[in-house]
Amino acid sequence: MGEMSIREGYSRSLVEYAGTNEKVVAVEVDTAASTMSYLFEQKYPERFFNVGIAEPCAVDVGVGLALGGFIPFVNAFAALLALRSLEQIRTCLCYAKTNVKIAASYAGLSDFKDGATHFAVTDIANLRALPNMTVIVPADAAEAAQFVPLVAEHDGPVYFRLSRGAALPVHKTGEPLQIGKGIVRREGDQLTIIATGGMVGRSLKAAEDLAGKGVDARVVEIHTIKPLDKDLIVASASATGAVVTVEEHALIGGLGSAVAEALADACPTPMQRVGIADAFCPTGRDVDGLLDACGLGVKDIVSAAQQVLKRKA
Repeated sequence: MGEMSIREGYSRSLVEYAGTNEKVVAVEVDTAASTMSYLFEQKYPERFFNVGIAEPCAVDVGVGLALGGFIPFVNAFAALLALRSLEQIRTCLCYAKTNVKIAASYAGLSDFKDGATHFAVTDIANLRALPNMTVIVPADAAEAAQFVPLVAEHDGPVYFRLSRGAALPVHKTGEPLQIGKGIVRREGDQLTIIATGGMVGRSLKAAEDLAGKGVDARVVEIHTIKPLDKDLIVASASATGAVVTVEEHALIGGLGSAVAEALADACPTPMQRVGIADAFCPTGRDVDGLLDACGLGVKDIVSAAQQVLKRKA
């Protein structure tokens, strides 16, 4: 696993970027030790606003700060932001096109020990359905850090989905990033594995396993769920003739659904989706074990690839 958690990569980068942009402020809901926004508070206490355990209020405070000319990053747990604060995000951010950044920590199953109430596995579905919302899911700590200036300088609301833990490192320092443009992480011509977030590293490992079985798999990272890089998805599907999507999210409404929509419109392709079934997940002893137990293991990606290749044939 990577040495630094994705939340820490984001938090340290936000502190660094705030030193170059005095408009950046942070809003917190009394979870600074968890989201690691305490790093921002230590460096810029006058630009840090803790509103207490009140996620909807935090979004509204962020709106007020944005209307005052600041660039607020609202820090809280993804599960609570995507549910408890969804009305405020819809109306005050998206409908009003307000320049607020939602730093959604503990996303996916990364809060492994607290159970289904704290798992954020429907948040991509909730947020990508909102007009004017940009949804970004970094693959590792380095990528999260490099995205911070891009998110801050993007004009409009952003949902920045951050894992509590580390992920297999895939991002190269200084590698160009662009909102809305995916990355080919591995070339291949027999099928395409399209992944997001911490599943990118697992997908690359699955591609290595497949190579040992004589299967040449392309791996595409889609860090921006919305706007989706339809051109890259269609081009990869056309070139390989089969697609597997991989996400730490429910199978309903997430990356797989977005890719299926894009391919149905432009390039119908045999497709298999790896994600969380339509059920509540149990707690786990650690995040890796929980991911494996919920069908997100490397072996599950390999199995999905083998199934879609049979359909392709």
